[in-house]
Amino acid sequence: MSMPFYVAPEQVMKDRADYARKGIARGRALVAVRYVDGIALVAENPSNTLRKISEIYDRIAFAGVGKYNEFDQLRVAGVRAADLKGYQYSRDDVDARSLANQYAQILGQIFTHEMKPMEVEILVAEVGAHGNDDQLFHILYDGTVMDEKGYSVLGGDGAKFQKTEGFRPIRLSALKFEGEDLERVEAGLTVDERLAAHARDGIDCEIIFPNKGLTIWATPDVEFSQAMCRAWNDWAWETFGPTNDRLSPMACIASGDVAGAVAEVQRAAKRGFRGLCLPCKPVWGAPDWEHPNYNLPEFDPLWAAIQDADLPVTFHVSTGRDPRTA
Repeated sequence: MSMPFYVAPEQVMKDRADYARKGIARGRALVAVRYVDGIALVAENPSNTLRKISEIYDRIAFAGVGKYNEFDQLRVAGVRAADLKGYQYSRDDVDARSLANQYAQILGQIFTHEMKPMEVEILVAEVGAHGNDDQLFHILYDGTVMDEKGYSVLGGDGAKFQKTEGFRPIRLSALKFEGEDLERVEAGLTVDERLAAHARDGIDCEIIFPNKGLTIWATPDVEFSQAMCRAWNDWAWETFGPTNDRLSPMACIASGDVAGAVAEVQRAAKRGFRGLCLPCKPVWGAPDWEHPNYNLPEFDPLWAAIQDADLPVTFHVSTGRDPRTA
Protein backbone atom coordinates (compact mmCIF):
# COMPACT_ATOMS: atom_id res chain seq x y z
CA MET A 1 0.00 0.00 0.00
CA SER A 2 1.54 3.30 -1.10
CA MET A 3 1.55 6.30 1.21
CA PRO A 4 -0.20 9.45 -0.08
CA PHE A 5 1.91 12.54 -0.65
CA TYR A 6 2.01 14.89 2.32
CA VAL A 7 0.84 18.47 1.76
CA ALA A 8 1.10 21.02 4.54
CA PRO A 9 -2.29 22.32 5.74
CA GLU A 10 -1.13 25.88 5.09
CA GLN A 11 -0.49 25.01 1.43
CA VAL A 12 -3.89 23.33 1.07
CA MET A 13 -5.68 26.39 2.44
CA LYS A 14 -3.63 28.70 0.21
CA ASP A 15 -4.42 26.65 -2.89
CA ARG A 16 -8.12 26.65 -2.10
CA ALA A 17 -8.12 30.40 -1.46
CA ASP A 18 -6.29 31.07 -4.75
CA TYR A 19 -8.77 28.86 -6.60
CA ALA A 20 -11.76 30.66 -5.11
CA ARG A 21 -10.33 34.13 -5.74
CA LYS A 22 -9.59 33.38 -9.38
CA GLY A 23 -13.12 32.13 -9.92
CA ILE A 24 -14.62 35.22 -8.30
CA ALA A 25 -12.34 37.59 -10.25
CA ARG A 26 -13.67 36.25 -13.55
CA GLY A 27 -17.05 37.78 -12.74
CA ARG A 28 -18.16 41.38 -12.47
CA ALA A 29 -17.92 43.37 -9.27
CA LEU A 30 -20.74 44.66 -7.08
CA VAL A 31 -20.90 47.73 -4.85
CA ALA A 32 -23.10 48.57 -1.86
CA VAL A 33 -23.20 52.11 -0.47
CA ARG A 34 -25.01 53.56 2.52
CA TYR A 35 -26.75 56.89 1.96
CA VAL A 36 -29.29 59.07 3.75
CA ASP A 37 -32.38 57.16 2.65
CA GLY A 38 -31.04 53.62 2.88
CA ILE A 39 -28.57 51.35 1.09
CA ALA A 40 -27.90 51.32 -2.65
CA LEU A 41 -26.69 48.08 -4.27
CA VAL A 42 -25.25 48.38 -7.77
CA ALA A 43 -24.02 45.55 -9.98
CA GLU A 44 -23.07 45.22 -13.62
CA ASN A 45 -25.08 42.32 -14.97
CA PRO A 46 -25.64 41.51 -18.68
CA SER A 47 -28.49 39.13 -17.83
CA ASN A 48 -32.08 40.21 -17.21
CA THR A 49 -32.98 36.97 -15.41
CA LEU A 50 -29.88 35.77 -13.52
CA ARG A 51 -29.97 38.47 -10.87
CA LYS A 52 -27.19 39.17 -8.39
CA ILE A 53 -29.34 41.26 -6.04
CA SER A 54 -32.57 40.16 -4.36
CA GLU A 55 -34.60 40.44 -1.18
CA ILE A 56 -34.30 37.85 1.56
CA TYR A 57 -36.75 39.30 4.05
CA ASP A 58 -38.27 42.60 5.13
CA ARG A 59 -35.54 45.27 4.99
CA ILE A 60 -32.89 42.60 4.30
CA ALA A 61 -31.20 42.25 0.91
CA PHE A 62 -28.86 39.64 -0.52
CA ALA A 63 -26.18 40.17 -3.16
CA GLY A 64 -23.62 37.78 -4.57
CA VAL A 65 -20.72 37.67 -7.01
CA GLY A 66 -18.88 34.72 -8.51
CA LYS A 67 -20.60 31.56 -9.74
CA TYR A 68 -24.30 32.23 -10.10
CA ASN A 69 -25.48 28.69 -9.34
CA GLU A 70 -23.49 28.69 -6.09
CA PHE A 71 -24.54 32.05 -4.66
CA ASP A 72 -28.13 31.47 -5.76
CA GLN A 73 -28.19 28.29 -3.65
CA LEU A 74 -27.09 30.41 -0.72
CA ARG A 75 -29.78 32.98 -1.48
CA VAL A 76 -32.50 30.33 -1.43
CA ALA A 77 -31.12 28.89 1.82
CA GLY A 78 -31.19 32.38 3.35
CA VAL A 79 -34.79 32.97 2.33
CA ARG A 80 -35.85 29.65 3.87
CA ALA A 81 -33.91 30.29 7.09
CA ALA A 82 -35.39 33.78 7.44
CA ASP A 83 -38.95 32.58 6.78
CA LEU A 84 -38.59 29.75 9.26
CA LYS A 85 -37.20 31.97 12.01
CA GLY A 86 -39.85 34.61 11.41
CA TYR A 87 -42.61 31.97 11.58
CA GLN A 88 -41.26 30.21 14.68
CA TYR A 89 -40.49 33.37 16.66
CA SER A 90 -41.21 36.86 15.37
CA ARG A 91 -40.51 38.78 12.18
CA ASP A 92 -38.53 41.27 14.28
CA ASP A 93 -36.15 38.46 15.27
CA VAL A 94 -34.91 38.07 11.69
CA ASP A 95 -31.81 40.24 11.24
CA ALA A 96 -28.85 40.52 8.88
CA ARG A 97 -26.25 39.64 11.51
CA SER A 98 -27.71 36.21 12.28
CA LEU A 99 -28.10 35.45 8.56
CA ALA A 100 -24.51 36.51 7.94
CA ASN A 101 -23.31 34.18 10.69
CA GLN A 102 -25.24 31.28 9.16
CA TYR A 103 -23.73 31.98 5.75
CA ALA A 104 -20.28 32.19 7.34
CA GLN A 105 -20.70 28.76 8.93
CA ILE A 106 -21.79 27.21 5.63
CA LEU A 107 -18.96 28.74 3.60
CA GLY A 108 -16.38 28.02 6.28
CA GLN A 109 -17.44 24.37 6.50
CA ILE A 110 -17.27 23.93 2.72
CA PHE A 111 -13.93 25.72 2.45
CA THR A 112 -12.34 23.60 5.16
CA HIS A 113 -13.76 20.14 4.45
CA GLU A 114 -14.81 19.94 0.80
CA MET A 115 -12.48 19.35 -2.12
CA LYS A 116 -13.57 22.51 -3.93
CA PRO A 117 -14.48 25.77 -2.17
CA MET A 118 -17.42 27.86 -3.31
CA GLU A 119 -16.34 30.58 -5.74
CA VAL A 120 -18.55 33.28 -4.24
CA GLU A 121 -18.60 36.39 -2.12
CA ILE A 122 -21.92 37.48 -0.69
CA LEU A 123 -23.37 40.52 1.01
CA VAL A 124 -26.23 40.73 3.49
CA ALA A 125 -27.58 44.24 3.93
CA GLU A 126 -30.23 45.44 6.35
CA VAL A 127 -31.95 48.82 6.32
CA GLY A 128 -32.55 49.90 9.92
CA ALA A 129 -35.29 52.06 11.39
CA HIS A 130 -32.75 54.88 11.55
CA GLY A 131 -29.77 55.61 9.33
CA ASN A 132 -27.26 54.63 12.00
CA ASP A 133 -28.91 51.20 12.28
CA ASP A 134 -28.12 50.18 8.67
CA GLN A 135 -25.85 47.12 8.44
CA LEU A 136 -23.59 45.68 5.76
CA PHE A 137 -22.06 42.22 6.20
CA HIS A 138 -19.55 41.02 3.62
CA ILE A 139 -18.93 37.25 3.73
CA LEU A 140 -15.93 35.80 1.90
CA TYR A 141 -15.52 32.39 0.27
CA ASP A 142 -13.83 31.00 3.42
CA GLY A 143 -16.52 32.16 5.83
CA THR A 144 -14.81 35.33 6.97
CA VAL A 145 -17.38 37.95 7.99
CA MET A 146 -16.66 41.66 7.69
CA ASP A 147 -18.90 44.31 9.19
CA GLU A 148 -18.53 47.06 6.59
CA LYS A 149 -18.91 50.74 7.38
CA GLY A 150 -20.27 53.06 4.73
CA TYR A 151 -19.70 50.90 1.67
CA SER A 152 -18.64 47.45 0.50
CA VAL A 153 -17.10 46.16 -2.73
CA LEU A 154 -17.46 42.52 -3.77
CA GLY A 155 -15.64 40.66 -6.51
CA GLY A 156 -13.54 42.07 -9.30
CA ASP A 157 -9.84 41.51 -9.80
CA GLY A 158 -8.78 43.72 -6.89
CA ALA A 159 -7.47 46.48 -9.11
CA LYS A 160 -7.68 50.04 -7.83
CA PHE A 161 -8.79 52.92 -10.02
CA GLN A 162 -8.66 56.67 -9.75
CA LYS A 163 -11.89 58.31 -10.95
CA THR A 164 -11.85 62.02 -11.60
CA GLU A 165 -14.53 64.12 -13.22
CA GLY A 166 -13.74 64.59 -16.90
CA PHE A 167 -11.38 61.60 -17.15
CA ARG A 168 -11.77 57.92 -17.82
CA PRO A 169 -11.02 55.69 -14.84
CA ILE A 170 -7.26 55.24 -14.45
CA ARG A 171 -5.95 51.89 -13.19
CA LEU A 172 -3.50 52.44 -10.36
CA SER A 173 -0.47 50.20 -10.64
CA ALA A 174 1.60 49.18 -7.64
CA LEU A 175 5.05 49.77 -9.10
CA LYS A 176 8.08 48.66 -7.12
CA PHE A 177 11.26 50.69 -7.40
CA GLU A 178 14.76 49.79 -6.35
CA GLY A 179 18.11 51.52 -6.07
CA GLU A 180 18.38 54.99 -7.57
CA ASP A 181 14.81 54.84 -8.90
CA LEU A 182 13.49 54.25 -5.38
CA GLU A 183 15.65 57.07 -4.04
CA ARG A 184 14.26 59.51 -6.60
CA VAL A 185 10.65 58.47 -6.02
CA GLU A 186 10.97 59.03 -2.28
CA ALA A 187 12.97 62.24 -2.63
CA GLY A 188 11.69 65.75 -3.18
CA LEU A 189 8.75 65.57 -0.79
CA THR A 190 9.90 68.70 1.03
CA VAL A 191 11.50 71.94 -0.11
CA ASP A 192 14.82 71.04 1.51
CA GLU A 193 14.86 67.63 -0.17
CA ARG A 194 14.19 69.17 -3.58
CA LEU A 195 16.95 71.73 -3.15
CA ALA A 196 19.40 69.03 -2.02
CA ALA A 197 18.52 66.93 -5.08
CA HIS A 198 19.06 69.95 -7.33
CA ALA A 199 22.46 70.58 -5.80
CA ARG A 200 23.46 66.95 -6.38
CA ASP A 201 22.22 66.89 -9.98
CA GLY A 202 23.48 70.36 -10.95
CA ILE A 203 20.04 71.93 -11.45
CA ASP A 204 19.77 75.68 -10.98
CA CYS A 205 15.99 76.09 -10.81
CA GLU A 206 12.71 74.31 -11.43
CA ILE A 207 9.23 75.16 -12.73
CA ILE A 208 6.56 73.41 -10.68
CA PHE A 209 3.15 72.32 -11.98
CA PRO A 210 0.36 70.68 -9.93
CA ASN A 211 0.96 67.20 -11.52
CA LYS A 212 -2.01 65.18 -10.24
CA GLY A 213 -3.63 68.48 -9.38
CA LEU A 214 -3.92 69.24 -13.09
CA THR A 215 -7.41 67.78 -12.81
CA ILE A 216 -8.46 71.15 -11.35
CA TRP A 217 -9.51 72.02 -14.90
CA ALA A 218 -11.32 68.73 -15.61
CA THR A 219 -14.81 70.06 -14.94
CA PRO A 220 -17.34 72.08 -16.94
CA ASP A 221 -18.05 74.12 -13.78
CA VAL A 222 -15.70 77.07 -14.35
CA GLU A 223 -16.32 78.66 -10.95
CA PHE A 224 -15.52 75.39 -9.20
CA SER A 225 -12.38 75.11 -11.31
CA GLN A 226 -11.38 78.65 -10.34
CA ALA A 227 -11.83 77.83 -6.65
CA MET A 228 -9.51 74.82 -7.03
CA CYS A 229 -6.97 77.00 -8.83
CA ARG A 230 -7.01 79.51 -5.97
CA ALA A 231 -6.51 76.68 -3.47
CA TRP A 232 -3.49 75.39 -5.42
CA ASN A 233 -2.04 78.90 -5.73
CA ASP A 234 -2.41 79.51 -1.99
CA TRP A 235 -0.68 76.24 -1.11
CA ALA A 236 2.02 76.64 -3.76
CA TRP A 237 2.99 80.12 -2.60
CA GLU A 238 2.95 79.17 1.08
CA THR A 239 5.20 76.21 0.31
CA PHE A 240 7.55 77.51 -2.39
CA GLY A 241 7.26 81.30 -2.08
CA PRO A 242 10.37 81.68 0.13
CA THR A 243 12.46 79.81 -2.49
CA ASN A 244 10.73 81.22 -5.59
CA ASP A 245 14.07 81.93 -7.25
CA ARG A 246 14.94 78.22 -7.26
CA LEU A 247 11.53 76.50 -7.03
CA SER A 248 9.02 78.44 -9.12
CA PRO A 249 5.42 77.24 -9.04
CA MET A 250 3.13 78.29 -11.87
CA ALA A 251 -0.04 80.10 -10.78
CA CYS A 252 -3.02 78.19 -12.15
CA ILE A 253 -5.81 80.15 -13.81
CA ALA A 254 -9.28 78.85 -14.77
CA SER A 255 -9.70 80.90 -17.93
CA GLY A 256 -13.32 79.86 -18.52
CA ASP A 257 -14.27 82.23 -15.71
CA VAL A 258 -12.92 85.41 -17.29
CA ALA A 259 -13.69 87.80 -14.44
CA GLY A 260 -12.32 85.40 -11.85
CA ALA A 261 -9.30 84.68 -14.07
CA VAL A 262 -8.43 88.39 -14.32
CA ALA A 263 -8.63 88.74 -10.54
CA GLU A 264 -6.47 85.65 -10.01
CA VAL A 265 -3.83 86.84 -12.49
CA GLN A 266 -3.59 90.14 -10.62
CA ARG A 267 -3.42 88.33 -7.28
CA ALA A 268 -0.67 86.00 -8.55
CA ALA A 269 1.38 88.92 -9.90
CA LYS A 270 1.06 90.81 -6.61
CA ARG A 271 2.28 87.77 -4.71
CA GLY A 272 5.34 87.32 -6.91
CA PHE A 273 4.58 84.27 -9.06
CA ARG A 274 6.94 84.07 -12.02
CA GLY A 275 4.54 82.46 -14.50
CA LEU A 276 0.97 81.36 -15.19
CA CYS A 277 -0.54 78.05 -16.28
CA LEU A 278 -3.75 78.05 -18.32
CA PRO A 279 -5.73 75.06 -19.55
CA CYS A 280 -5.38 74.21 -23.22
CA LYS A 281 -9.11 74.88 -23.64
CA PRO A 282 -11.08 77.42 -21.56
CA VAL A 283 -13.97 75.05 -20.84
CA TRP A 284 -13.28 71.36 -20.32
CA GLY A 285 -14.46 69.00 -23.03
CA ALA A 286 -13.82 67.84 -26.56
CA PRO A 287 -13.49 70.54 -29.25
CA ASP A 288 -16.91 72.12 -29.75
CA TRP A 289 -17.59 75.18 -31.89
CA GLU A 290 -20.21 76.30 -29.37
CA HIS A 291 -17.65 76.46 -26.55
CA PRO A 292 -15.85 79.77 -25.92
CA ASN A 293 -12.29 79.77 -27.24
CA TYR A 294 -9.24 81.94 -26.62
CA ASN A 295 -9.50 83.77 -29.96
CA LEU A 296 -12.84 85.37 -29.07
CA PRO A 297 -13.14 89.02 -27.94
CA GLU A 298 -14.58 87.99 -24.57
CA PHE A 299 -11.07 86.88 -23.54
CA ASP A 300 -9.46 90.24 -24.35
CA PRO A 301 -9.64 91.37 -20.67
CA LEU A 302 -7.73 88.24 -19.65
CA TRP A 303 -4.95 88.78 -22.21
CA ALA A 304 -4.76 92.45 -21.20
CA ALA A 305 -4.39 91.49 -17.52
CA ILE A 306 -1.66 88.97 -18.37
CA GLN A 307 0.17 91.58 -20.46
CA ASP A 308 -0.08 94.15 -17.66
CA ALA A 309 1.26 91.57 -15.18
CA ASP A 310 4.15 90.85 -17.59
CA LEU A 311 4.04 87.12 -16.78
CA PRO A 312 4.79 84.29 -19.22
CA VAL A 313 1.98 81.83 -19.99
CA THR A 314 2.33 78.05 -20.04
CA PHE A 315 -0.09 75.40 -21.34
CA HIS A 316 0.45 71.97 -19.76
CA VAL A 317 -0.25 69.07 -22.10
CA SER A 318 -1.91 67.11 -19.28
CA THR A 319 -4.80 69.54 -19.14
CA GLY A 320 -5.99 67.24 -21.89
CA ARG A 321 -6.67 69.41 -24.92
CA ASP A 322 -4.51 70.74 -27.75
CA PRO A 323 -4.37 74.59 -27.56
CA ARG A 324 -4.40 74.66 -31.37
CA THR A 325 -8.04 73.51 -31.24
CA ALA A 326 -8.99 76.69 -29.37
